[in-house]
Amino acid sequence: MKDTKSTPTRATKKSAESAGKATSGFSTEERAAMKARALELKAEARADKDKAAGENDVLKVIGAMQEPDRAMATRLHALIKASAPALSPKTWYGMPAYAKDGKVVCFFQSGKKFSTRYSTFGFSDAASLDDGALWPTAFALTELTAAAEARIAALVKKAVG
Repeated sequence: MKDTKSTPTRATKKSAESAGKATSGFSTEERAAMKARALELKAEARADKDKAAGENDVLKVIGAMQEPDRAMATRLHALIKASAPALSPKTWYGMPAYAKDGKVVCFFQSGKKFSTRYSTFGFSDAASLDDGALWPTAFALTELTAAAEARIAALVKKAVG
Protein backbone atom coordinates (compact mmCIF):
# COMPACT_ATOMS: atom_id res chain seq x y z
CA MET A 1 0.00 0.00 0.00
CA LYS A 2 1.34 3.45 -0.94
CA ASP A 3 2.06 5.95 1.89
CA THR A 4 0.20 9.14 0.92
CA LYS A 5 0.95 11.06 4.13
CA SER A 6 4.68 11.53 3.48
CA THR A 7 4.39 13.41 0.17
CA PRO A 8 2.33 16.57 -0.27
CA THR A 9 -0.40 16.40 -2.82
CA ARG A 10 -0.65 18.74 -5.76
CA ALA A 11 -3.64 20.48 -4.07
CA THR A 12 -1.60 21.07 -0.88
CA LYS A 13 1.28 22.63 -2.84
CA LYS A 14 -1.14 24.86 -4.76
CA SER A 15 -2.90 26.07 -1.59
CA ALA A 16 0.43 26.96 0.02
CA GLU A 17 1.52 28.90 -3.06
CA SER A 18 -1.79 30.74 -3.31
CA ALA A 19 -1.49 31.81 0.35
CA GLY A 20 1.76 33.64 -0.47
CA LYS A 21 3.91 30.75 0.68
CA ALA A 22 6.79 29.42 -1.33
CA THR A 23 7.39 25.71 -1.32
CA SER A 24 10.58 26.32 0.70
CA GLY A 25 8.43 27.36 3.68
CA PHE A 26 8.93 31.14 3.58
CA SER A 27 6.44 33.65 2.20
CA THR A 28 7.44 36.26 -0.33
CA GLU A 29 7.30 38.91 2.41
CA GLU A 30 9.49 36.82 4.74
CA ARG A 31 12.11 36.32 2.02
CA ALA A 32 12.11 40.08 1.28
CA ALA A 33 12.55 40.85 4.99
CA MET A 34 15.46 38.40 5.23
CA LYS A 35 17.16 39.97 2.22
CA ALA A 36 16.67 43.46 3.68
CA ARG A 37 18.08 42.35 7.04
CA ALA A 38 21.12 40.77 5.33
CA LEU A 39 21.83 44.07 3.55
CA GLU A 40 21.43 45.92 6.83
CA LEU A 41 23.88 43.58 8.58
CA LYS A 42 26.45 44.37 5.89
CA ALA A 43 25.81 48.09 6.39
CA GLU A 44 26.13 47.66 10.17
CA ALA A 45 29.49 45.95 9.75
CA ARG A 46 30.59 48.83 7.53
CA ALA A 47 29.32 51.34 10.12
CA ASP A 48 31.17 49.55 12.93
CA LYS A 49 34.42 50.00 11.01
CA ASP A 50 33.74 53.47 9.60
CA LYS A 51 31.75 56.01 11.65
CA ALA A 52 31.21 58.21 8.57
CA ALA A 53 29.62 55.31 6.64
CA GLY A 54 27.26 54.67 9.55
CA GLU A 55 26.30 58.32 9.74
CA ASN A 56 25.67 58.40 5.99
CA ASP A 57 23.34 55.39 6.31
CA VAL A 58 21.48 57.04 9.20
CA LEU A 59 21.10 60.33 7.30
CA LYS A 60 19.67 58.44 4.30
CA VAL A 61 17.11 56.72 6.54
CA ILE A 62 16.19 60.02 8.20
CA GLY A 63 15.87 61.73 4.80
CA ALA A 64 13.39 59.08 3.66
CA MET A 65 11.10 59.59 6.68
CA GLN A 66 7.82 61.46 6.49
CA GLU A 67 7.28 64.64 8.48
CA PRO A 68 7.12 65.23 11.44
CA ASP A 69 9.29 62.16 12.10
CA ARG A 70 12.03 63.46 9.79
CA ALA A 71 12.31 66.69 11.78
CA MET A 72 12.36 64.82 15.11
CA ALA A 73 14.94 62.30 13.88
CA THR A 74 17.14 65.10 12.48
CA ARG A 75 17.03 66.97 15.78
CA LEU A 76 17.65 63.77 17.79
CA HIS A 77 20.62 62.94 15.59
CA ALA A 78 22.22 66.33 16.32
CA LEU A 79 21.33 66.08 20.00
CA ILE A 80 22.84 62.60 20.40
CA LYS A 81 26.02 63.58 18.53
CA ALA A 82 26.43 66.59 20.84
CA SER A 83 25.53 64.71 24.06
CA ALA A 84 27.52 61.54 23.41
CA PRO A 85 30.15 61.95 20.67
CA ALA A 86 31.52 58.49 21.50
CA LEU A 87 28.40 56.87 20.04
CA SER A 88 28.55 55.71 16.42
CA PRO A 89 25.47 56.20 14.22
CA LYS A 90 24.18 53.11 12.41
CA THR A 91 20.90 51.69 11.19
CA TRP A 92 19.13 49.10 13.29
CA TYR A 93 16.05 47.37 11.88
CA GLY A 94 15.88 50.15 9.32
CA MET A 95 15.84 52.95 11.89
CA PRO A 96 18.51 55.36 13.22
CA ALA A 97 20.49 53.96 16.13
CA TYR A 98 23.62 54.88 18.06
CA ALA A 99 26.13 52.31 19.26
CA LYS A 100 29.08 52.01 21.58
CA ASP A 101 31.62 49.28 20.85
CA GLY A 102 29.26 47.86 18.20
CA LYS A 103 26.31 47.51 20.61
CA VAL A 104 23.26 49.71 20.11
CA VAL A 105 22.68 51.99 23.08
CA CYS A 106 19.73 54.09 21.84
CA PHE A 107 17.47 54.31 18.81
CA PHE A 108 14.63 56.21 17.17
CA GLN A 109 11.61 54.42 15.71
CA SER A 110 9.35 56.30 13.30
CA GLY A 111 5.68 56.14 14.14
CA LYS A 112 4.75 56.82 10.52
CA LYS A 113 6.71 53.82 9.25
CA PHE A 114 4.97 51.44 11.63
CA SER A 115 1.54 53.16 11.51
CA THR A 116 1.51 53.92 15.23
CA ARG A 117 0.19 57.08 16.84
CA TYR A 118 3.60 58.13 18.12
CA SER A 119 7.30 57.69 17.41
CA THR A 120 9.58 56.09 19.97
CA PHE A 121 12.97 56.93 21.38
CA GLY A 122 14.40 53.93 23.21
CA PHE A 123 17.38 52.35 24.88
CA SER A 124 18.73 48.82 24.59
CA ASP A 125 20.02 46.68 27.43
CA ALA A 126 23.53 48.01 26.65
CA ALA A 127 22.47 51.40 28.05
CA SER A 128 23.64 52.10 31.59
CA LEU A 129 20.27 53.28 32.84
CA ASP A 130 19.69 50.70 35.56
CA ASP A 131 17.82 52.25 38.49
CA GLY A 132 16.64 49.69 41.02
CA ALA A 133 14.21 47.06 39.85
CA LEU A 134 12.30 49.24 37.36
CA TRP A 135 13.34 51.90 34.82
CA PRO A 136 12.04 53.12 31.47
CA THR A 137 13.64 51.86 28.28
CA ALA A 138 11.45 53.62 25.69
CA PHE A 139 9.60 56.90 25.41
CA ALA A 140 6.72 57.92 23.16
CA LEU A 141 7.48 61.08 21.18
CA THR A 142 4.87 63.26 19.56
CA GLU A 143 7.05 66.37 19.43
CA LEU A 144 10.48 67.47 20.65
CA THR A 145 10.07 70.28 23.16
CA ALA A 146 13.00 71.96 24.92
CA ALA A 147 12.15 69.97 28.07
CA ALA A 148 12.06 66.68 26.12
CA GLU A 149 15.40 67.49 24.47
CA ALA A 150 17.00 68.22 27.84
CA ARG A 151 15.69 64.95 29.29
CA ILE A 152 16.87 62.95 26.28
CA ALA A 153 20.32 64.55 26.38
CA ALA A 154 20.67 63.69 30.07
CA LEU A 155 19.50 60.10 29.51
CA VAL A 156 21.86 59.60 26.56
CA LYS A 157 24.81 60.87 28.62
CA LYS A 158 23.86 58.52 31.46
CA ALA A 159 23.30 55.60 29.05
CA VAL A 160 26.82 55.88 27.68
CA GLY A 161 28.19 55.79 31.21
